[in-house]
Amino acid sequence: MNKQSLMVYASIVLAMLFWSFSFVWVKIVYLVYNPMTTVLLRLIISSALLFLIGKSLKRIQGIRKEDRMHLVLLAFFEPFLYFLGESFGLKLVSSTLGAVIISTIPLFSPFGAYFFHKEKISPKIVLGILFSVIGVGVIIFNKQFDLVASPLGIALMFVAVAAAVGYSIVLKGLASKYNPLTLISYQNLIGIAFFLPLFLTFEFNHFMNAEPTAEVWIALVELAVFASSLAFIFFTYGIKHLGINKSNIFINAIPVFTAIFAFFVLNETLTFQKMLGISIVISGLFLSQAKLKFSKVKK
Repeated sequence: MNKQSLMVYASIVLAMLFWSFSFVWVKIVYLVYNPMTTVLLRLIISSALLFLIGKSLKRIQGIRKEDRMHLVLLAFFEPFLYFLGESFGLKLVSSTLGAVIISTIPLFSPFGAYFFHKEKISPKIVLGILFSVIGVGVIIFNKQFDLVASPLGIALMFVAVAAAVGYSIVLKGLASKYNPLTLISYQNLIGIAFFLPLFLTFEFNHFMNAEPTAEVWIALVELAVFASSLAFIFFTYGIKHLGINKSNIFINAIPVFTAIFAFFVLNETLTFQKMLGISIVISGLFLSQAKLKFSKVKK
């Protein structure tokens, strides 16, 4: 593996680690703030940080006129639609289950990549996807095949999944033209414009009366710096070099990291069924990345 390949894979893994921990940080912030307030604050902090760094390093590029609507569409998918689904979904389901549902993004992304970017769907990707779906099913259903979590919460998390697929499709076209810092800076800035009217309408009064603790502010800054800034930059770098399918398949690792973090930080239980489901999901990652050879049988 050469130096560039090592950097690409290291970037993807770091993005997954930061997004995994975000499911824990969100739960901490929710002790005081509501979902839209949480998203808006993390975007404001992230945008200020990114533009400060980008301008000082002269890395913020100008956006061509023909790409501006694509950039707005990118921000609509993420952070707006994605965070609406994820933020409200995590109010109703556990951090671990939320992370597992998010890990199903690779189930849908190959089809979007095929239709919009002509990326091939290989047998090993299909096999990895199948294992991922089975693993999610093990976690969200009990032995009687009844859901063990809020149906609305699950549905909202799948809204986030759909938004992530749309984001990857739009991002693929822009990533070849602009550097990651430029895209994430403008993406978060436009996201603020999407969220601000909703925040002022539904959560402003609650925000004014809230009394955040130091723990909540620390978690909020961690969300802004690591999950809303660095993770997106690293992921954009990865998707530019690996493509949509190979990059998104690493999302299968998120529930494993999140389950571990949630166990130690939030005291969430790790049952045998949950660990089994997570193990099946993560096996899909290795299957999708493995070099499989199918030999023809001689007649």
